[in-house]
Amino acid sequence: MANEQNLKPSEYKLSQEEAKKGGIKSGETRRRKRDLKLAMQALLEADVKDKRTGEIMSGAEAIALAQYRKAMKGDAKAFELVRDTSGQKPVEKVEQVNIDGEYLDKVNELKAFFNGEEQQRDNTTDKEESE
Repeated sequence: MANEQNLKPSEYKLSQEEAKKGGIKSGETRRRKRDLKLAMQALLEADVKDKRTGEIMSGAEAIALAQYRKAMKGDAKAFELVRDTSGQKPVEKVEQVNIDGEYLDKVNELKAFFNGEEQQRDNTTDKEESE
């Protein structure tokens, strides 16, 4: 249980002024990130004219088309982006298996067998080469 005898004092304490400066800086950073996000959303929604076809499309559609064109030319990163964005990303599965002691004993037994067999082969090969 926690009591005054086993509690360790904090190694570093911020003064009120330092804490205030940190809070102000944090607020500035949050506002900057928010503004960038809003600007990017506006650009993605804005109308863009395709130079090749003259078609009017949203910024998001233009970016998707550009990535598709890059993928068609063989750009692997663009291909992955197009594939993943279209919902065809392969699923990565990791299987966890509980192994009991008996199984581990068999694995170790096989390791020892194969390690011993390799040493015997090396000795046999050395004898054959010397003859």
